[in-house]
Amino acid sequence: MNFNGFDLNLLRVFDALMRERSVTRAGDQIGLSQPAVSAALKRLREILDDQLFIRRGNDMIPTPRALELGSSVREALGTIEFALRKRKQFDPATIQRRFTLLGSDVFSLMMMPALSSRFADEAPGVSLQLVDNAWGGIERLLQEDAVDIAIDAEFEAPDWTSSAHLLHAPYVVVASSHHPRIAGAGIAPREMLPLDLFCQLHHAVRSLDGKVKCIVDPALAKVGRRRHVALVLPHTLGVALATARSHHVATVPLQFAELVAANLGLQIYESPVQLPASDIKMFWHARHDGDTGHQWLRQQIVQVRDEFEQKMRYKFDTVRQRRIA
Repeated sequence: MNFNGFDLNLLRVFDALMRERSVTRAGDQIGLSQPAVSAALKRLREILDDQLFIRRGNDMIPTPRALELGSSVREALGTIEFALRKRKQFDPATIQRRFTLLGSDVFSLMMMPALSSRFADEAPGVSLQLVDNAWGGIERLLQEDAVDIAIDAEFEAPDWTSSAHLLHAPYVVVASSHHPRIAGAGIAPREMLPLDLFCQLHHAVRSLDGKVKCIVDPALAKVGRRRHVALVLPHTLGVALATARSHHVATVPLQFAELVAANLGLQIYESPVQLPASDIKMFWHARHDGDTGHQWLRQQIVQVRDEFEQKMRYKFDTVRQRRIA
């Protein structure tokens, strides 16, 4: 292939197809019509002598050759984008840009309403998208710039990422306000559930991959106990809703519990086994360290986090005062 005659704009089309896996969505992302994207893909196929993307239903599935090229193309385009943005000051009031975050529904409930409100007021031309882990592996998504920031507690970050602490999340147990066995045992809200009762109750668990063992099970194993998992759902809010309408219990982050308990008719209890808190961080590709737009995004997330924690502290203090009184 004669690289001197290669149209570099074709790489933007390839990159958009790798991200979106759709001709229409790829065109929307880079401002091209569907026929223009199809024509560019045809040229790429001829130049590289590979199908690159094969249609399967409504999706365009990358071939092994496309997967091989994907991260290198994204890396190259990211370097060019960073170089062009480096000296350009980010003005949130006038900029047109899209940011994509990866996070759970817990993050969505805790921070996205306030974050989207900030964007609407301060950066009307900036759009915000949140995807969850079902989208794919965090490492690949960061490497390909498919997401700008990933919010996670368990990600084993490679050395090409940067990170910042976001939240310290202890775990509590929630159950319906009218749970007969907890009420029958005389356990008041905020008190510790007895270990025997905790193990006898039916548990609802959040799991993306269907695995039922999570943070609770190793802690129970240390004291020679097990629990009965009766329900597995992919989202924490679904777990909370199901728990509120059943005799299940669920172990969830404290901040999430405080946010939804009153509205869902849940009570909060202390776990009978010691559970390590989750340290939730935000991760991004280190090539964005100096990107002023990316810096602004990170600042907004931190400021929203600070506001949320201040509200939670007020709520904790109010509850503590009521208990003392």
